[in-house]
Amino acid sequence: MQAFEYASPTTLAEAFALLASGDAQVLAGGTDQISLMKEYIHTPKRVVNIKGIRELGGVSHAPSGLRIGASVTFDELMNNALVRASYPSLHAALVGVTSPQIRNMGTVGGDLCQRPRCWYFRNGFGLFGMKDGKSLVPDGENKYHAIFGGGPAYFVSASSLGPALIALNAKVTIRSAGGSRSVPAEKFFVNPKDDQTREIDLKPDEILTEILIPAGAVKNATYEVRQKEALDWPLVTASVALHMDGTKVRSARIVLGHVAPTPWISDDAAKSLVGQTLDAASAEKAGAAAVAGAQPLSQNGYKVQLAKVAVKRALLAAAGKEA
Repeated sequence: MQAFEYASPTTLAEAFALLASGDAQVLAGGTDQISLMKEYIHTPKRVVNIKGIRELGGVSHAPSGLRIGASVTFDELMNNALVRASYPSLHAALVGVTSPQIRNMGTVGGDLCQRPRCWYFRNGFGLFGMKDGKSLVPDGENKYHAIFGGGPAYFVSASSLGPALIALNAKVTIRSAGGSRSVPAEKFFVNPKDDQTREIDLKPDEILTEILIPAGAVKNATYEVRQKEALDWPLVTASVALHMDGTKVRSARIVLGHVAPTPWISDDAAKSLVGQTLDAASAEKAGAAAVAGAQPLSQNGYKVQLAKVAVKRALLAAAGKEA
């Protein structure tokens, strides 16, 4: 790890000043940032720890919806009674992170901002896994890579909470010394066009400060498929949110995780449910629609079937029905 200067501001104003003065990186829980520094993917001259900034913490509910501070830990959010009762999709994604260490250290903001887990990226071949002007991914070790997007980026978004937050129409608040802006969660994730582009809509002098989930009665669920239960990322995730008219679906949001460089929204799957009674048949039809445009690589075709099943089971869970 390269030597660096460490700062621990207690206000956002102090943090912005520290970020503006040179090559700096934000540290929250540190579960990803420290690994990146050890691997020399990030080599900041200054690390700015924002955990001591009180306004970045806390979970609160108002008539407008749920506010989640960016420095709230997985454990804190997972044990929140309102999240358990009203946002089972978010709670399921939190429960899926089985490591007690990560639950206690990892933050909500850090989860949304974490870098790809692609082994080509982590071993110095860049976001696109390039060597000698050609991507190593399509014909290489790609069993955990994207089945949507079609390149040139083939990594998958590593965020555990992103799919659920997008399905719930959440927004993130981003602040800098110059002011603040609100970004829909689906727009926060970016498919990079080159190695200098980040996978998130966050500039070097900005900090993600909070997540806002709008109020409203919505049935929601997340279903994950994992190779193993401990210390692992899902192979595929499906998060869904449903607005109902009695027993029929008025509108739906279906978002797949770990299948593309960004959480993947399936409008076709959602449209297939409108006006339908949600049962095994309609859920299976939606699952098929969700993967209709998949483009698997040489070793990850299995993800197509997993995604289809994950969508079906998430929908039935949201409706309170067994798969």
